[in-house]
Amino acid sequence: MSHIFERTQINGMVLANRLVRSATWEGMCAEDGRPTERLVACYRALARGGVGLIVTGYAFVRRDGRQLPGTLGIHTDAFADVMPQLTEAVHAEGGAIAMQLVHTGGKADTADLGHPPLAPSAIDSVQFPVQPVAMTQDDIDAIVAAFAQAAQRAKTYGFDAVQLHGAHGYLIHQFLSPQTNQRTDGYGGSAEKRRRFLLEVYAAVRQAVGADYPVLIKLNGDDFMADGLPWEEALAAAQSLDAAGMDAIEVSGGTSASGERTPVRGRAKSPAEEGYHRDLARRIKANVRCPVMVVGGFRSREMVEETLATGVADYVSMARPFIREPDLAARWQRGEEVRSECRSCNGCFRPGLKEGGIYCVKKGQPD
Repeated sequence: MSHIFERTQINGMVLANRLVRSATWEGMCAEDGRPTERLVACYRALARGGVGLIVTGYAFVRRDGRQLPGTLGIHTDAFADVMPQLTEAVHAEGGAIAMQLVHTGGKADTADLGHPPLAPSAIDSVQFPVQPVAMTQDDIDAIVAAFAQAAQRAKTYGFDAVQLHGAHGYLIHQFLSPQTNQRTDGYGGSAEKRRRFLLEVYAAVRQAVGADYPVLIKLNGDDFMADGLPWEEALAAAQSLDAAGMDAIEVSGGTSASGERTPVRGRAKSPAEEGYHRDLARRIKANVRCPVMVVGGFRSREMVEETLATGVADYVSMARPFIREPDLAARWQRGEEVRSECRSCNGCFRPGLKEGGIYCVKKGQPD
């Protein structure tokens, strides 16, 4: 039986407990992607608050893969002077930190780009702000290389792991989904071919960082869309990654076009509404050897403990509760049975657009 507060390892990365701060856009970087002191303070507070593993907000591996303002950039060597401050702050508090790597593909900020974004196929989609340009083989090769270069930078800067963003409608997921991938070449037309881009990215990243460095992925277990990625294909992708040597899979679900079943849902007011991706995680964990994490509406220690004790997953990830209460993990470890005060209103993201950083608007801006 797994316990929340036991020490574990993922490919040599030592974690103080089984709680993960799931990747969350913070909006705390400069226009070019350079991290600020506010972001350093954010990660320091999370580590001090007892989170076992912090996953950064999605960091773009190329400038044409950025979606939101204030997003972290890992596309250049120009931030080598400040990036280690993020890892040093976390390590000083006894925590661990992974950098999440992303290219947002057809979801990229077109106003910033000044031209249509790249995507697997040039199609109109409810997920894309404008019709994108279909990627050529040269585009694919260049972005695969960009993921590898970004991973190498993260390792050099002291990050304990990297996580590929393969969920929520971003580029890797766009290749996986039959809704956004309508290619007829070697990257589309069948589930196996739609997995090719993901596996090429993973292989390039693994070669860049080596066998003894943790590589994780956030993966949709289901898109909850009639023409999206079904759970059977998601399971096959997870099995392919596991066979290739992936160190851990974080299971999520949905996209911005999934109706009420988007990745960021506006409820979880009771334990019965928590953990809405647990069934997906259970299916994947039963069919892979690597550790499985699950995210989605967790708010209570009770539900986290049940998820671990019943073998649904090896780790439980949360995002919004740690925005409101960065010390929640430490309070649980002290024996407090409190349920997170987060009410899933999603108001925390508005200040990221207008005030240079997310915070719980119900609680007030932190010092």
